[in-house]
Amino acid sequence: MKLFTTGCMKFDGNTFLILDQTQLPHQENWLKCENVSQLVEIIQKLAIRGAPAIGIAASVLLGILAEKGLTKEQLLDAADTLRAARPTAVNLMNNIDQMKRVIIDSDDSSYITKEAETLLDEDIQLCGSMADHGASIIHPGEKLLTHCNTGGLATAGIGTALGVITRAHEQKKDIFVWVDETRPLLQGGRLTAWECVNRGVPHKIICDNMAAMLMAKGQVDRIFVGSDRIAANGDFANKIGTYSLAVLANYHKVPFYVVAPKTTVDPECSSGDLIPIEQRSSDEIKGVSGSFGSCQWAPNESDTFNPAFDVTPAELVTAWILDTGVFTKQDLPKQSWWLG
Repeated sequence: MKLFTTGCMKFDGNTFLILDQTQLPHQENWLKCENVSQLVEIIQKLAIRGAPAIGIAASVLLGILAEKGLTKEQLLDAADTLRAARPTAVNLMNNIDQMKRVIIDSDDSSYITKEAETLLDEDIQLCGSMADHGASIIHPGEKLLTHCNTGGLATAGIGTALGVITRAHEQKKDIFVWVDETRPLLQGGRLTAWECVNRGVPHKIICDNMAAMLMAKGQVDRIFVGSDRIAANGDFANKIGTYSLAVLANYHKVPFYVVAPKTTVDPECSSGDLIPIEQRSSDEIKGVSGSFGSCQWAPNESDTFNPAFDVTPAELVTAWILDTGVFTKQDLPKQSWWLG
C-alpha cells in the first residue's frame, strides 16, 4: 500500500492511522488500525465518519490485509464484516463491493492493493471536481450555512459541502459561514468549526434552532449540505436536522444544495423511503462526551429516539452538486442523471 496522508487517515508504510474525531477539536489523537474489529469499532464510535471517508478507510484496510497475506476467503469475510459496520452510508457498500470483485477475480494481492489506492485517489479527485462545480455558484460576499461536517475529516480530499465552501474561500470570494452546531454530537461545532479555523474561513457557530431566524433576517444566501445516500429520485439521507433545514430554506426561498460524489448515489434505491436509517445509543442524547470527558444531563429513566439521519425529499432541493456536474429537478427523470 502506498504512503498517503489525508485529513483523517494516513499510512506510513507500516501503520494505518486514523484521526480520532471524537477528541477534536482540543486533542488530535491518531488511532492505530491493524485489523477488522478495530476498524469496525472506530467506525461505530464515530472516530472516523463521513460516507466517503469510512468507505476509503475500509478499502485501505483490505488492501493492507491483502499485503499481509490473508487468504481470499479471509479477505471476503473481512469485507462482509466491514460492509455491515454502518447501514446508511452507501459509499461504504459501494467501495466494499468493488474491493470484493477484485478479491474474487484476482490471486495477486498487488491488484487488491492497487484497487484500494485507486479508490483513494478517485475520492480526492471527486472532491476537487465537486468543489469547483459548487464554488462557481457562489457569489462574492455571500453568507453561507452548512450542517454537520463535510470537509477533509469526512473524505479523502477537500470535502463535499465544506469542500465547496473552502474552494470559494480559496478563490477569495469573501464568504462568511454560519456553522450549525449539529446536535446531538456537535459535529458542526466541533469538527466543521475546527476545519474552518485551520483553513482561515470566516465563520460563526450557531445552535441548530437559530437557522430560521437568520434566514428570516436575510442573513443566509445559500445552504450547502452533504449526504450519506442519494436515492435515484433525488431524495437523500443526511445528518439528522437536514430535513428541517431544507423545509426552512424552502419557506424563506433560500437556495438549498446537496453536495456529494456520484458514489453516494444509490441507483438501486428508488426513493428516500427505502433508505435504512441508523438508530444510535441513547447516551448521545442524554449527555455529551469528548476530550473533556463525559456528562449526563437527562434522567436515567427517560427513553430516547435517536436516528442518526433524516431523509429530505427531492422537491426541497435546489440542485445536486456532484463531481459530474450540477443537476436540477429537470435532470432527475433522465436515466443515470448523476453520471452527467
